[in-house]
Amino acid sequence: MFLVQLLNGITWSAILFLMASGFYMLFGLMRIINMAHGSFYMFAGYITAALTLTVGFWIGLLVGVVSIAIIGVLIYVGLLKSLHKQDLKQLLLTFGLIYVFLDITQWLWHGQVLFPFKPDILDGSARFLGIIYPIYQLIIIAIVIIIGAALWLIQDKTKLGAIIRAGVDDEEMVRGLGINLAPIFLGAFALGAALAGFAGGMGAVFTGAYLGIDTEILTLGLIIVVIGGLGSLQGAMLGSLLIGLADTLGKAYLPDFASFTIFTVMVLVLVFRPSGLLGKQT
Repeated sequence: MFLVQLLNGITWSAILFLMASGFYMLFGLMRIINMAHGSFYMFAGYITAALTLTVGFWIGLLVGVVSIAIIGVLIYVGLLKSLHKQDLKQLLLTFGLIYVFLDITQWLWHGQVLFPFKPDILDGSARFLGIIYPIYQLIIIAIVIIIGAALWLIQDKTKLGAIIRAGVDDEEMVRGLGINLAPIFLGAFALGAALAGFAGGMGAVFTGAYLGIDTEILTLGLIIVVIGGLGSLQGAMLGSLLIGLADTLGKAYLPDFASFTIFTVMVLVLVFRPSGLLGKQT
């Protein structure tokens, strides 16, 4: 039983990392506060679930991810780009977008709870270590490991990652070198939104798509970024693992204190590491 719950916690941690990594790119890397990031997760989940009955899971997931990436680009170009380094205005604007997404979702799907149907190829179980576990959730873990490694390589080992980090720290210097940051920041925002959309589509299979999951997942994403440390992708990975396990094991073994376990982890981390697990002292 414990091994099953442990794997459930790792699976949930993988979904949270997808969500938190997108939020990390916007908030921790680009210094853009997007409180509607959880709405991307919810909206992608609804799109994927609604389309699985007609076009299948994979196409539904692809449409959901691409749709959220396009919506993210439109929000960035139309609203957030002009509010660069204006944190309070970004916060208020994107907080208002939460209600816009809620109303659109209510209008389109009437507040129903939707679950995407898994493809037949992933609708089985694997037997190992004396347990039977869904293949779909094992695939999620494997995919997220690959995505995490790719993001780390892009950020720390490529010229593009260096330009993004330098552009956030000293934009004028980078522009003085003749580098056009506009398309790079636009692509980074689209990627962050797409990661939230991918998390929403994949995660909706076992959490469902419902009104309110946007704020729930946003809260967890904020906690992960804070305890992991701003500007640290590896911190987001570790924070996702801690929060995912605390959330899952807390609900399994201490259901009356499930929320308490999450915030206990956050408090303990911030008491001993105020800048986060792998964050830089500022």
